[in-house]
Amino acid sequence: MMVNHGLELKQLDSIYENEGNTISLVYGKRGCEKELLFKQFSMNKPVFYYRARQCSDNKQLLYLSKQIEADFSSKLNKITYDECFTRLRTNNAKKIVIVIDECENAIKKNSEFFNSLLNLKNKKLYPGPVMIILATASKVWANEHFSEIVGDSIANSISRVELSDLTFLDVVRAFPDYSVSECVATYGIIGGACKYINIWNGKKSIRDNVCELILKNNGALFDEADRIIASELREPSCYATIISSIASGHEKLNDLFEDTGYSRAKISVYMKNLAAFDVIERAVSFETGGWDNTKKGVYRISNPFLNFYYTFIYPHMSELYTITADEFYDIYIASNLNDYLQIYFANVCREYLFLLNKMGQLPIKLVNIGTWIGKEATIDVLGQSSNRENVVGICNWNESLMPYEAYEQLLDSMKKARITARTIFMFSATAFDDRLKALEQAESTVVLVDMTEL
Repeated sequence: MMVNHGLELKQLDSIYENEGNTISLVYGKRGCEKELLFKQFSMNKPVFYYRARQCSDNKQLLYLSKQIEADFSSKLNKITYDECFTRLRTNNAKKIVIVIDECENAIKKNSEFFNSLLNLKNKKLYPGPVMIILATASKVWANEHFSEIVGDSIANSISRVELSDLTFLDVVRAFPDYSVSECVATYGIIGGACKYINIWNGKKSIRDNVCELILKNNGALFDEADRIIASELREPSCYATIISSIASGHEKLNDLFEDTGYSRAKISVYMKNLAAFDVIERAVSFETGGWDNTKKGVYRISNPFLNFYYTFIYPHMSELYTITADEFYDIYIASNLNDYLQIYFANVCREYLFLLNKMGQLPIKLVNIGTWIGKEATIDVLGQSSNRENVVGICNWNESLMPYEAYEQLLDSMKKARITARTIFMFSATAFDDRLKALEQAESTVVLVDMTEL
């Protein structure tokens, strides 16, 4: 079953139904499958799709003019962008969709292309209704460079549709034959990128998918980590050094400085670029009364696929090429995968709390959901209302039975964070011991949530 961006599809449909001509910027990151979205969106609509190349301005114009002539059976009188867009045609009065994919290749150097699109929107070139979509797989370009090129006033007038990663719930829907634990494992390895989910085989085991797609040199994702880094970041060796250092447990700037040997100034610049590219994130802890016990300035790898790659594969690159994929998985991945997946199970639990909050099934209305990162312990799930009332949760992925001691540890963490809670959630991927079950019966504030409910 192919997955796609349902919410974003509805956004595009809504824009299409608007009267008048429009320009929209649709952007995501590598693997967002925007092309699949456009195919679905343009069904039963007249559409002209042009994918801009990395080439000179003259060649870009030549490629576009040839496609216009071929698609609309028309001979151009002169080779200009304005002339190209005057030749648009439909068989009826329906609005035509104009998709300029990888648009940064066409407009980052030459303003003439974009100016012609504005003329098209303003009905100076084509009298019929048009919906113009500028698309890119570069979030950095869309967020940081687009407005520099077209100007702030024009950029602010253009509607934006961001293709975000799919959620864990989407992953569950994509793999109906998987158990919830298998979905968590899939989510922790490839994340929510549409492309990765669409090539993952839900009929095969996690091990088989990893071996066939990631570890074998003919696998679809074998070189994907290098392609991700090289797609927008210069000096990939420097970025790989920093990412691998974070993956090995160096999560603060000073730790990275000591481990990599790079200067603090250099690391800060690289970290800013990695954050803009959605590779890393600064894990921000809830501000509570226990600020003295809070760990500050912690960095995490936010891209699950890169996190998996730099945790398990990058450190053993020689072995990847000298032993079989099955051997590599059994030696370097199998024994540590469960520990790695703990953080993704906590992410799933926070998503579960978000859905409960959205449906109004919590005792308080939450305005923020996150985590508290302590120097000695962590509160996996922390939700807070506008008047600073809390619900908290702790997540068990590894233990075969979630023990009562986990509840006591959570109370100790809450004491260090200096918070109280209206409701305490105990999330377990396995089962609960009898004392926890009895506690739930005795205390209405304690809720046990097992894997099947997720």
